[in-house]
Amino acid sequence: MNQTRIKRLLTLTALAVLGAMLSSSIIWAQTPPPADTLKVNYFSNANMGYPSATVYVSNPGTNAPASICAMIYVVDPSQELRECCGCAISPDGLLTLSVDGNLTNNSNTPGALTSGTVKIISSTGAPTCNPAKIVPTPAVRAWGTHIQTNGVLTETDAQDATLSSSEVTHLASLCNSIIKNSSGYGICTCGNGG
Repeated sequence: MNQTRIKRLLTLTALAVLGAMLSSSIIWAQTPPPADTLKVNYFSNANMGYPSATVYVSNPGTNAPASICAMIYVVDPSQELRECCGCAISPDGLLTLSVDGNLTNNSNTPGALTSGTVKIISSTGAPTCNPAKIVPTPAVRAWGTHIQTNGVLTETDAQDATLSSSEVTHLASLCNSIIKNSSGYGICTCGNGG
C-alpha cells in the first residue's frame, strides 16, 4: 500500500510539473503588443478662445522605408467617438495637428468639444490610411501641448497604452459608422507635415 501511495504521489507530482511547464510555455509564447503602437493623450480648454493646443505625431523611421498611418480617434469625456481620421507619415516625418482646427472642428455630434482624449494607433495602409481599417504596426511617437485653465501652455508625451484586438475592432467599427452615416461630419483632418 505504501508503494501505491508513493506511485500516485509521484504521478501527481509529475502531472503538476508537466502542467506548470505547459502553462509557462504558453505564457512565454504570448508576445506582448509592440510598443509605440497605441499612444494616448488628453486635450483641455479647446474651442474656448485660447490659442489652439497642438498634437505632434512622428514616424521614427524604424520601419523604413515604409510610411505608416497615424490612425487618430478623438473621444469626448462621455467616451463617445467624435472624430476619426488616418494620416500618412513618412519615415522621420512629423505631423502637426491643431486640436481646435484639425481634431475638434468637425464633430459628428452637435456642440463644441472642449476636452477629451486623443488615441493614435500606428498602422499599415499608407498612403490611403483608412481609420476604419486598422492593421497595427510599430512605431509612432506622439506628444502634445495643453491649454490650462489660465491659458498657460504645457506639453506632455503621449502615453504608451496596451492595444487589444477588441479596442482595434471597437474603434474601427465606430469610425466606419461615422464615415458611412455622418454625411462628412466626424472626420478630422491631417494638418501639416507627415
